[in-house]
Amino acid sequence: MIELEGLSIDLPGFSLESLTLSVEEGEFFMVVGPSGAGKTLLLEAIAGLRPIAAGRIRIRGTDVTTLLPEKRKVALVYQDYALFPHMTVEENIRWGLHFSSDRDTRHVEGLVRLLKLESLLGRSPTTLSGGEQQRVALARALAVKPSLLLLDEPLSALDPRFREELQDYLGLINREGMTIVMVTHDFGEVLSLGHRVAVLHGGTLQQVGDVREVFREPVNRQVAEFVGMKNIFPATVKGGRAFLEGGVSLVLEDCGEECRGFIGIRPEDVILDSSLPDGFANTFSGRVASIVPRGMAFEVVLQADGFQLTGRTLSSTILSRDIRIGQPCRACFSPEVIHVFEKSAIQNLTEVLQP
Repeated sequence: MIELEGLSIDLPGFSLESLTLSVEEGEFFMVVGPSGAGKTLLLEAIAGLRPIAAGRIRIRGTDVTTLLPEKRKVALVYQDYALFPHMTVEENIRWGLHFSSDRDTRHVEGLVRLLKLESLLGRSPTTLSGGEQQRVALARALAVKPSLLLLDEPLSALDPRFREELQDYLGLINREGMTIVMVTHDFGEVLSLGHRVAVLHGGTLQQVGDVREVFREPVNRQVAEFVGMKNIFPATVKGGRAFLEGGVSLVLEDCGEECRGFIGIRPEDVILDSSLPDGFANTFSGRVASIVPRGMAFEVVLQADGFQLTGRTLSSTILSRDIRIGQPCRACFSPEVIHVFEKSAIQNLTEVLQP
């Protein structure tokens, strides 16, 4: 569907560097990364709104690198909706049809029904809620029958109810066959909507893969930190164990080759229990340093012997297991949840960190 080959954009103080990736027909493809990573620039380049310094852009096999934006059959919806305040909702939706040879009114009527806009057609966009404005912006983008829909953080400014509603609409539009590339900061949106995800950082593509792979098997520390892998430690891997600084040693599922690198453990994979019995691999005792709410869950930081662990759990678990700040607690995690990345070969045996 989309093929980007060596795509580069040069701006004062920033550049998008030699980016190569592909998006399949009918895919819901997510783009994530910290602020200033180049995510919006990428969408604008695909839409033809940003000149590129090098590389090629192909859509459905056609090279569109030098094609005008209106010739690409691509729709881009920004976070701020960009509706015309002097037009009604219906006029906004039909605006793009003035520049299209295909003025299929039945298609527009179908979009109005799909996005539940029938009662809003005569109103001004200034009288609409954020969720209603976003639905109008989507209808306007889809009215011209694009082959590709680009979304730049479309849900970030909405309250939770409207956000879930729009997620459902986007999922439905994708299931109807629309290829979607969406920029977001919300990992919940990535998990609920995305088929694959790309991580951008500092203008470079760090990792592309299916959602589970990127979240559980990041290729480097930048990706690991961004996707919420809170427990990251430098380690030496040898003989089926990971040796950490401070004399800590962990049991691994697959020892693989001997190497130096980092290990990562997702906080939701850490089991916290004040009465956890002995006998489990990778079990540690310590005291609870902090309990911080994170949405519907809580992050619990345990100061254990030699290192610090972060777990994520529900409030009911905290109450039932008597987990309190300053109190003793135990934590464990299975060997198979430990991910080793940024591996480099061990040069000699003295590099192994022994407890």
